[in-house]
Amino acid sequence: MKISGFTFCRNAVQYDYPIVESIRSILPIVDEYIVNVGKSEDNTLNLIQSIGDPKIRIIESVWDESLKKDGLILSQQTNIALRQCTGDWAFYLQADEVVHEDDLSGLARLMEVALRKPNILGLSFQYLHFYGDYYTVHPWFYRRAIRIIRNNCDIESFGDAVGFCNKKTNEFLHPKDRQRCLPSEARIFHYGYVKDPRVMVEKARYQASRYHGDIIPVEQARKLEKDSYEFDLYDILKEFRESHPRVMSNRLQGAKRLRPRGNRWFNPRFYRYVFQHGFKG
Repeated sequence: MKISGFTFCRNAVQYDYPIVESIRSILPIVDEYIVNVGKSEDNTLNLIQSIGDPKIRIIESVWDESLKKDGLILSQQTNIALRQCTGDWAFYLQADEVVHEDDLSGLARLMEVALRKPNILGLSFQYLHFYGDYYTVHPWFYRRAIRIIRNNCDIESFGDAVGFCNKKTNEFLHPKDRQRCLPSEARIFHYGYVKDPRVMVEKARYQASRYHGDIIPVEQARKLEKDSYEFDLYDILKEFRESHPRVMSNRLQGAKRLRPRGNRWFNPRFYRYVFQHGFKG
């Protein structure tokens, strides 16, 4: 069995993506790692080169600046990397996603089992979305997503790279489809919202331009006019008390909380939000 890792990145230094930690988190179980580095305004290319692992193969691309609708540039760049994968399985991580070392051996065993079942096209992961700091999890974000796909040339990233579909039929590969997707117990630690609030708002402005071009919805544009990002649900979110992946240790050293937070169970706003959106953990 051969496993390919793949990802894409651009301006990872400017927007403080943990791309190095992301790549290193699954290097022990992949045979190659394809990194599509978009032409950047910072030292992203040098950063990826500095990892210095022979499994890593870098390809360079130039983003099509005309693709400023619905995040389509993200799936396009994902598929550029995917097409270079030569493994039986293609293991996708976005630049702010990290896998815990405790989950690697179980994943490898599950891929061995699934390889003998040609109907299985993907493996799904549980998600932990960190919000504002490394001590806070947002339980109302999506719960599972597919990050390992059978590399048979029929499956590709689509839309804004949130998932995968069959490119011949345009049929979405859903994590709940047990006929084609196996659920794993492995976790994706998603750190996309753990940034300095000033960097976070810059990243949010950039992402908005990739979805809406120059015409950003009024309410969203109003939030992005501010100097720093407002983590507005922070006070009612869930406390994280477990361990982070070992590759994140340097970032965790000296990491501070976004702001003081009381017990959410004593916060009336928490119950109002649960009434509207349900209890998710």
